[in-house]
Amino acid sequence: MIGRTLALALVFLILAASVFPLPPKAKEVTVLDIDGAIGPIAVKMIKKAIKVAEDSGSEALVIRLNTPGGLTNSTWKITTAILSADVPVIVYVWPPGARAGSAGVFITYSAHIAAMSSGTNIGAATPIQMEGEMDSTLAKKVTNDAVANLQSIAEKRGRNQEWIERAIRDGESITASVALDSNVVDLLAEDISELLFKVDGMEVALHSGDTVTLSTKAAVTVKVEKSFSERILEVISDPNIAFILFTLGSLGLVMELYNPGAIVPGVVGGICIILAFFSFQTLPINYSGIALIIFAIILFLLEIKVPSYGILSIGGVVSLALGGLFLIDSPGPYMEVSKGVIFSVVAVTAAFFMIAIRYVFKAHRRQVTTGGEGLIGLTAEVKERIDAEGLVYVSGALWKAVSDEPLEVGTKVEVVSVDGLIVKVKRKA
Repeated sequence: MIGRTLALALVFLILAASVFPLPPKAKEVTVLDIDGAIGPIAVKMIKKAIKVAEDSGSEALVIRLNTPGGLTNSTWKITTAILSADVPVIVYVWPPGARAGSAGVFITYSAHIAAMSSGTNIGAATPIQMEGEMDSTLAKKVTNDAVANLQSIAEKRGRNQEWIERAIRDGESITASVALDSNVVDLLAEDISELLFKVDGMEVALHSGDTVTLSTKAAVTVKVEKSFSERILEVISDPNIAFILFTLGSLGLVMELYNPGAIVPGVVGGICIILAFFSFQTLPINYSGIALIIFAIILFLLEIKVPSYGILSIGGVVSLALGGLFLIDSPGPYMEVSKGVIFSVVAVTAAFFMIAIRYVFKAHRRQVTTGGEGLIGLTAEVKERIDAEGLVYVSGALWKAVSDEPLEVGTKVEVVSVDGLIVKVKRKA
């Protein structure tokens, strides 16, 4: 009877499940925030977000963008990744006050849908290399390449091609409303909810050739977060942090070589150097800057060994400051070491070595207390019984000793004379 009841209950549950199916899973939209200069970290995060969106079957990937610009090589990688994505990519310049400068223009143009919030701007797409030392022929080639690249993207996405010329050649920048009127972006939205409402129903042609219709009005947003290692790499990729790490690392390693066995300077210096080189992989490094920083540390150490009345120290200060200025091979203000940081590091390093030099000078002037006349009058302790000869401990070392009387171990004695490596002692009164 019980078995029949259980069987009927199971049949009822199966029928109920077929009559009342579970509600369908809510549609998702993947969201990624890019806030800051465009570099290898941004490339990694955007590629990661595209893969997450593709694998999870998201309706779209929304990249909320706020950037002053970045590295050209990283920009090409990002635009290539977006253009070849098999998920609709929406680039949204947000929040109010944000901008899509330089590299941000390329990223925005490459999106399937480009959007901005009010109070934002886009433009000034001059390639960053052009702002450095470059002859006119090379500058022209770089400019033409950038124009052709962005115009081909604009043609593919059906956006304004004429404005590209002005943005790249003249550095023109426009507001969100002008960008909408000029067909630079597709729509304006104050927040992501309004954005998803407005793009709902839009058709997007993917790289695969498929055309999809967006259904985002009721979609749930899922944010792509940085992993712990990505957060660490993002922090140390700051040019200021890279400069500090490399300076401290160089200082620690050189101090360890100067004073072998200290251990702590070597360990700390090694860790800082390793982190600095991780950082250098994400930055356009000028190796003459690295050489100047190392040379500065060497000059400071030489001042300790060979007093030069401050000449070597002045050279060290100048070399360290120049090293900080030249460390990053990029004229963009968002990709350089802050002058305030350079001044602080130079001041602290110089102060440290000035204190070290002061102690060295004091040590040189201090009376010698080991060997020779410096031992006479010091108190020693017998460590090996003195009959004809024995050992005493004085001034941190064991010495052979003689005395006019036998002395037992532990006896306190006074050094009365020194003959080579043998001291003569007497019982301390």
